[in-house]
Amino acid sequence: MSANYYEILEIEKTATKEEIKSAFRKKAIKLHPDVNKAPDAEEKFKELGKAYEVLMDDEKRALYDQYGEEGLNGAGYSQQGPFDFGFGGLDEIFSSFFGDMGGFSSRRVDPNAPQRGSDLSYQLEIDFEEAIFGAEKDIPLEHLEPCKVCSGSGVEAGYKKETCTTCKGSGHIKKVSRTILGNITQIVPCPNCSGTGQMNPHPCKKCKGSGQSMAKKTISIKIPQGIDTGMKMRVSQEGDCGKNGGPSGDLFVFIRIKPHKIFQRNNINLFINYPVSLAQAALGDEVDIPLPGDRLTKLKIPSGIQDGDTLKIKGEGVPYLNNPTQKGDIFVKIKLLTPKKISQEEEKLYRRLLEIEKQSKEKQSESLLSKFKEAISR
Repeated sequence: MSANYYEILEIEKTATKEEIKSAFRKKAIKLHPDVNKAPDAEEKFKELGKAYEVLMDDEKRALYDQYGEEGLNGAGYSQQGPFDFGFGGLDEIFSSFFGDMGGFSSRRVDPNAPQRGSDLSYQLEIDFEEAIFGAEKDIPLEHLEPCKVCSGSGVEAGYKKETCTTCKGSGHIKKVSRTILGNITQIVPCPNCSGTGQMNPHPCKKCKGSGQSMAKKTISIKIPQGIDTGMKMRVSQEGDCGKNGGPSGDLFVFIRIKPHKIFQRNNINLFINYPVSLAQAALGDEVDIPLPGDRLTKLKIPSGIQDGDTLKIKGEGVPYLNNPTQKGDIFVKIKLLTPKKISQEEEKLYRRLLEIEKQSKEKQSESLLSKFKEAISR
C-alpha cells in the first residue's frame, strides 16, 4: 500500500502551500541523510521530497486527491521526483532553503578583504642563570614578508591585474542546482578568479603572484627575570605578513631552561644538596653556600644536625616574574658524609670516640637495669 503524502508531511488535506513548506522544512531537517544516520533515512527523505513535489503542484495535487498515486501514473507523471538527491549536502540545499535555521547556512569569505598573517613559534633554550637574572637574546627568524620585487602586489613590473571575464569583476557567479525544491539559483565564488574578481596574467616571477616571499632576519628579545620552562613570550608583528593590507601575525617564543649542575628549581625556590662531615654534624659549623651568580653566603650548621635535614636561606631564590624585587628561598638539604679513607691520626680519634660511645652506652644500660630492678622490687 502506498504511503499517504499528507501523513508523510504530517499535515491536513486542507493545508495551504505555506503550511506544506513549513511541514517539509521541519521534516527535512530531521530526515536528511547528512544529519540522520538511520538506515532508512535516505528512503524516507526521498518519500518526503516526492510528497512535497506533488502537493506543491496544484494539478498534481488535484489528481492525487481524487485518484491517489495511480492517478498520477495514469496521467503520465513519473513517481520519481525531478530533484537530484545528490545535491551536495547541507551547505547547498539548507543555506538556500532554510536560511540560518539549524546552523546549516554557510558564509562566503571575501578573498579581497584584509587577512591577518599566520603566527609563528620558536623554541628558545636559555641558561639557568639567564632565567634568574634576565638576558637579551638574538633569535634567527624566517618568515613571510611582502615581496620586495613587486611591493606585495604579485604583479610583474609594468603590468596590472585585469578584470575577470567570467564574473565581470564581481567575484561570484550564479549556479543553478536541481534540488527537491526545484531549480535553485545560488551565488558562488567565481572558479576562474577564485572569487577575487581579478586575473593576474603576468605574475611576479619572484613570488609567483602571491605577493609574499620568505625572508631571513635576526631579532633581539629581552628575557625577563624569573621566567620558567614552558612559559611563552609574544613578539608582536613578527609572524608572517598579512594579505590585502592585513596585519602581520605574531611570534611566540617558548622557553626551555637548561639544567644546572648544583641547583634544582621549583617555581621561585631553589634546592641544593650540601655535604657535611661527621664532625660538622656533631659539633656544628659555619659554611659557605653557593648562590646564583657565582656568589657565596654564610650558613650556620647547628650541632646535632641529621642526614636529610633542610635549612633555609631566605630571599636568595628566583625573582618573582614581573616583580624582581621579591625572591623565593634556597633550601639546603644536608647530606652526611661517611669517610671512605682516613689517616692514622683520624683512625686514633675515631677509635677513641668509639670507646667513649661504648662506655656511654654501658653506663646507660647499667642505669636502665638499675631502674628496672628498683621498680620490680617495690
